Amino acid sequence: MASNRRTLLADAALDVLADEGMRGLTHRAVDRRAAMPPGTTSAYFRTRAALLTGLVTRLVQLDQAELRTAADELPPLRTVDELVDGMVALTRQRLTGAGRRRSLARHACAVESVRDKELSEILVPRENAGREAVRSFLAGRGVTDVENRTHTLLTCVDALVFDRLVNGGEVRREALEGLVAAALR
Repeated sequence: MASNRRTLLADAALDVLADEGMRGLTHRAVDRRAAMPPGTTSAYFRTRAALLTGLVTRLVQLDQAELRTAADELPPLRTVDELVDGMVALTRQRLTGAGRRRSLARHACAVESVRDKELSEILVPRENAGREAVRSFLAGRGVTDVENRTHTLLTCVDALVFDRLVNGGEVRREALEGLVAAALR
């Protein structure tokens, strides 16, 4: 039961952060969002640092699950168009619905992690099937320095998502095609 309550509170904290920003993230706001009695969040996450750690841990769990599901649903990448299609789908997911909310929270937490080593370590990019698919795709095309190029490509995709979060709209396919072309050079 405690584990379920922690997850519920972490999800509520994620929602508060997405809606109200870092300044709005308080124990009381999470209690209200989770429809829990006052003091519940504080009982499970004693300090603000503990609340942020719980939120970021949950965020990474949700992101990893999303990437696993996407990789399970996609066949192995054979062409540039298939890679770009996957990136288009990922950017749309990150800019709409629950994915948008997680993206807003992720970027707020990334800024906070500059001053918090524990958050920074939790947010370190994880190995996942999506990263492996990009790595394999690039290696299969004879790209040298596959690790660096994979990291750069995925960082640029994240930056495009951030830009669209701030400025509205969606990531243009042409932009993703350009990033993939640059990674393949």
